[in-house]
Amino acid sequence: MSDAVITVILTQVATIMEKQIREELSLVCGVGHQFKKLRSEFESIQAVIADAEKRQVKEESVKVWLEKLKDVSYETEDVLSEWITAMQKTEMESDGRRSSRSRKVTSLFTMPCFGFDRVAFRREIAIKIKKINERLSDIAAEKDRYKFSEVLSNEILERPKTASFIDDAEVEGRDVDKENLIGRLLGRGSRAKGLNVVSLVGLGGVGKTTLAQLAFNCDEVVNHFNRAIWVCASDPFDEVRIARAILEFIEGSAPYLFELETLVTKIRNYVEGEKFLLVLDDVWTEDYRKWEQLLNSLKTGKAGSTILVTTRKESVARIMGSSDLLRLGGLSVVDSCTLFEKIAFFERKREGFEEVGRKIAEKCKGLPLAIKAIASLMRFKTTLKEWEDVLRSEFWELEEAEAEGLFPPLMLSYYDLPSNVKRCFTFCAFFPKDHAIEAGNLVQLWMAQGYLAASTGKLPVEVEAERVGQDYLQILAMRSFFQDVVRVRDRIVSVRMHDMVHDFAHYIAKNECSVVEFNADFQRRMESSHKRARHLTVVRAEDSRFPNVTNVEKLFTLWVQSFYDSPPIISQLDHVDPEFIRRLLSLRALDFSRNRLGELPKEIGLLIKLKHLNLSHNPFWELPETLCDLYNLQTLKLSGCDHLRRLPSKIDKLTSLRHLEIDRTSSLKMLPKGIADLASLQTLNKFIITSVNDRSNAACGLAELRSLNNLRGCLKIEGLGFAVDEAEAKKAELKNKVHLSDLEMDFSPLVKSDSQYAVIEVLEAPENLESLQITSYGGTRLPEWIMKLTKLQRIILQDCQNCEALPPLASLPLLVTLHLEGLNSMKCLDLEFLGEQANRGPTPAFPALKKLKISRMERWEKWDVSVGSAAMPRLRCLKISQCGKVKALPPLLLRGSTLRKLRIDGCPVLHRLYNKESGELWSEISHISKVRVSCSF
Repeated sequence: MSDAVITVILTQVATIMEKQIREELSLVCGVGHQFKKLRSEFESIQAVIADAEKRQVKEESVKVWLEKLKDVSYETEDVLSEWITAMQKTEMESDGRRSSRSRKVTSLFTMPCFGFDRVAFRREIAIKIKKINERLSDIAAEKDRYKFSEVLSNEILERPKTASFIDDAEVEGRDVDKENLIGRLLGRGSRAKGLNVVSLVGLGGVGKTTLAQLAFNCDEVVNHFNRAIWVCASDPFDEVRIARAILEFIEGSAPYLFELETLVTKIRNYVEGEKFLLVLDDVWTEDYRKWEQLLNSLKTGKAGSTILVTTRKESVARIMGSSDLLRLGGLSVVDSCTLFEKIAFFERKREGFEEVGRKIAEKCKGLPLAIKAIASLMRFKTTLKEWEDVLRSEFWELEEAEAEGLFPPLMLSYYDLPSNVKRCFTFCAFFPKDHAIEAGNLVQLWMAQGYLAASTGKLPVEVEAERVGQDYLQILAMRSFFQDVVRVRDRIVSVRMHDMVHDFAHYIAKNECSVVEFNADFQRRMESSHKRARHLTVVRAEDSRFPNVTNVEKLFTLWVQSFYDSPPIISQLDHVDPEFIRRLLSLRALDFSRNRLGELPKEIGLLIKLKHLNLSHNPFWELPETLCDLYNLQTLKLSGCDHLRRLPSKIDKLTSLRHLEIDRTSSLKMLPKGIADLASLQTLNKFIITSVNDRSNAACGLAELRSLNNLRGCLKIEGLGFAVDEAEAKKAELKNKVHLSDLEMDFSPLVKSDSQYAVIEVLEAPENLESLQITSYGGTRLPEWIMKLTKLQRIILQDCQNCEALPPLASLPLLVTLHLEGLNSMKCLDLEFLGEQANRGPTPAFPALKKLKISRMERWEKWDVSVGSAAMPRLRCLKISQCGKVKALPPLLLRGSTLRKLRIDGCPVLHRLYNKESGELWSEISHISKVRVSCSF
């Protein structure tokens, strides 16, 4: 961990030195010597860090030495960050004053924008670095007394291959336990007449949650209960949060309710007379009063309803009123070895390694999580000596009380990671337990802390920082530090940490990351055990005031976690004190999302080191212009700010900005012209075009898209109905946005349909596009360039009311999903739609299509797939809705063995033909496993 902090410092040093060379500036007298000394001391200390971090586990004095090193390292990083920010700000404001013909070099320390002169800044920097060097010299001298070995940490890191992942759901040795648990959930042999409470008790990491998930998803259990609800209880047991989570699981969204009585009343009404299963995973509370009111609301369920509680403590099971208790022990030696071998020997030979592997597996004491962790490590050890070194490691002798046999495997795997990946892992202790971590947000937070810089101390390749972060996520997942890993297109999009892994991260972080619940005891605890924290999460209780936290001057990260989705009200409880902002001058990352904030203090502009700012889901009308003073800002999140009407006009000053998230901002009707100057932007969820009549000189037009060629992911262009100028549309150079994967083109409002074909034709999409959506397009035909997009996997055509024919989409080789909606001028899906593929014999039309949805096609009558038999050979799901005139479905499609789901809604003719009761063509669809034919929608 300290190694990674030093790496960040050396990266900052390299940044400053590179800037000096490039600008041909000399270091101010008095700073140069101290600066070089600083670099030398840190380089010598970094050489022994790997040995020191391992020895601290058993040597308390080494642990204290590392704490002192960590403190001075963070102070150094703060000073250097201030220096770099000053350089950037001066350079930017100087560039604004220079003419294009004359670029005179401005002194680094002539900074009226910082509010002080060259002499004052020179003196301040020199004094700070000198004081740091004095402390650092003492730490370096103390280092020599420990006689640390110079150990090269593992920095060789191959990019992960996603194909090598092990399925997290694989379970060994639990067949008997699974059947036993299922029997108890179904009430076999139970004497309970009312609500059945079953408790699954076992050590952390023994597999309680995994076993509960197996039972929860079992077909027999699913079919037995009317409702099945899963809620993670965790610690602390917040009955209001759990009640809201139950309702969210039932209703599909979180209710705007925060009174327990109101919540449990709704729950009572939902479960009354229903046979339900409720899983409360990871319960800790032994306070019956926290459980009683919720329990009473659940007793209205039908006899046979069951609550499954997973917990580490039998006392919790008794408090919860369990009528049935299942103790889950560790795996047998045979099952432990089988699980170990399945992971450790994945796609490799076993010869010569089995005996050592068996001994390593036995040391895990039957804990599946421990076995997975150590086996994931051994997959990357290629020699027998490396395996024997792990077997003989002193970490197996750890006697941490809270470890329960799990920490040694995690420790071994942790110390095998490269330094920056270690730092990224320990940062995850900043999240509350059982939190679903959004991967993109995590990578952005890592980037804000400087953790994605090259481990050699070289300048990071900025364009590649996000890719490096994704690689780190893959590595941590492969090493079993993450679970519940969700992937889309081979990219990780969300993860969780097992609570024991979370405990381990906290153990390594040594109070550097803290998660604190804001309540009456909050201030005292902050002043005692948490004042060393650098990364702080404050969990704001329901209806509590916005926390005015003390001891925040050294924080690098602050997250005030709240749970208001689209806040309906603003109150004085949600006010941010400007003085509180003034104390956060060291922050790199700030998250105020979901806190019902109606106003952001202008003092936000003082946080000049800030790189990550999340203000999502707050009812802001506008943001202060001072936000544009955040020259280091890389990420600005405004998602779900429904009331936001405008962005700050000087947004072009945020030249470091890489991610601007403005999705779900329905009141935002224009973008400032300065967006065009943000050439580093990778994320811009939507680009808004306004009417020429309404457009001021400050508002964006399509031409402002030209310079944004680094955009990635999804881009939605709104207001294309206003784009009547073909020449301006051509200036957007959309084809050059080669990193985009998803493009949405929204032509509403429809202003002038006869010019839209010319506009859309010059808005040619990049050829690597994977998803295309065109909405409210007024032309009669679609652009020819669609057929060049051979990597398209999804097409959505919505409310293109004048479109009379479709291009031969059937020839797109990778198209998986096709959605046609509101194409009211189309009468026939014919052979032109299928293209030449229909006549080619062995080459099928729509070779990869799995899902086809057609809805609101008012004039559609005929669907012709009569020529050839090779059409849509992989179709799995077909949905037809609100198509009143279509006369029949193609028999060739219905006879195929691949169709698994057919849904027909609001189509009177089709309902008459295919309904189960009297439809004359029911026999043509009766073989499909899931069929719904309804006359209503």
